[in-house]
Amino acid sequence: MNAPAALLSVAEQLADSIAALSADKFPAPVRARAEDLLIDVAGLCVAARSTDYMRALIAGVDGGGTCSALGHGGGFSAEDAAMINGTAAHGEDFDDTFEGGPVHSGAVIVPAVLAACERFGRHGRSALIGIVAGVEALCRSSMVIPKAIHKAGFHPTSVLGAMAATLAVSATLGLNRKQTVDALGTAGSMAGGIIEYLAEGAWTKRLHAGWAARIGLHAARIGQQGFLGPRTVFEGTHGLFNGFARSADGDYAALTRDFGREWQMLNLTFKPYATGTMNQPYIDCALRLARKGFAADDVTEVLCETAEGYVHRLWEPLASKHKPANAYATKFSAPFNVAVAFITGGAGLDAFSEKTARDPRILALAAKVRYVVDPNNPYPKAYTGHIKMTLKDGRVFEERQPHIRGGVHEPLSREDLERKFLSNVACGGWSEQRAAQFLKFAASAFNSRIDLASFRG
Repeated sequence: MNAPAALLSVAEQLADSIAALSADKFPAPVRARAEDLLIDVAGLCVAARSTDYMRALIAGVDGGGTCSALGHGGGFSAEDAAMINGTAAHGEDFDDTFEGGPVHSGAVIVPAVLAACERFGRHGRSALIGIVAGVEALCRSSMVIPKAIHKAGFHPTSVLGAMAATLAVSATLGLNRKQTVDALGTAGSMAGGIIEYLAEGAWTKRLHAGWAARIGLHAARIGQQGFLGPRTVFEGTHGLFNGFARSADGDYAALTRDFGREWQMLNLTFKPYATGTMNQPYIDCALRLARKGFAADDVTEVLCETAEGYVHRLWEPLASKHKPANAYATKFSAPFNVAVAFITGGAGLDAFSEKTARDPRILALAAKVRYVVDPNNPYPKAYTGHIKMTLKDGRVFEERQPHIRGGVHEPLSREDLERKFLSNVACGGWSEQRAAQFLKFAASAFNSRIDLASFRG
């Protein structure tokens, strides 16, 4: 007999919410969103497959397993496959985001669920339940104490992603309440992810999504076998939020309130540009300014209004943001993003390369970019952009972007996402035929057994 709801821990309430989900009862937009995530994540995995960081990651694991890393030959263990796919999907910062967090859901949840399905022969229906459960949980968990995990120096996608991936795999494998709670309790001790990657363009952020996916898979597997974890892993005195958000005083009801009836995952943003979430609106502003008919050499000053929460990630230390250490560091520099978009007229994968990171024209414009904090900026409820350019002749041009394109206010269509997928897999070396084969698979993936073997290599 179940205990009264008031006596249940947050983990137990979550487990019960997940158990109540039925793939046959998902609204059409929810199922479509799961398909969107599958397509977007797969394209990003293939796009990153030949990068230096992916070569290093794969060289550090053993092969020979039964699970697939998209775009890579051979098989891997379930945990390694989840880690490889998750790292690749997040590696270029081109993956989906949830504005209220921010957290990146697809790169964590989809790899964990696919690996679980391949390893244990689960039907696509189980994959659908797992993806929906995990993505919804990750979005909701970022609403418990907004901004606090980032402020404390940790990456929410990594910390909260480990918990959501655990729920996703638990749902995929059909774990009962006790098993799921034990798995969550154990995952809380595995979670982590510091944001010191901001200092020197280090690669560790790329690993965070993959590691969270790996944790979720492993925690669910041992929870299934009876490995005990703390019931109060979320809200406890020494629980997850007290450890990573520096407070246990949060809106825990956000995790379960109307779960299965209201869908936060429908508020995801799919990025149109291959860079950090907060840079996206600034790029839109820069692209519009570039069409005004003046050159970068005409600009004497660039001033951007920004949110206080952006400063330590996009703006400071300003000297290093003016001249990022490497290609990856450019993705976390607002001055560089403004400059590269204005000068090149785009912000795709090729805009953030070692070549562009050293381009004197881009760096010269980036050096002119300054910021001022707008105390009324709506972050994290909305991500905005603003650029004011002053020219040598005294003219001033100004642009604002009130929201991220690709989000609820201006969503990308399925056709947009498929074009993004095709561009990404072409970058990764897949043929048009193979790309079409995957899109056909994605359209019916939740109606049959999950088998990714044909998409290796």
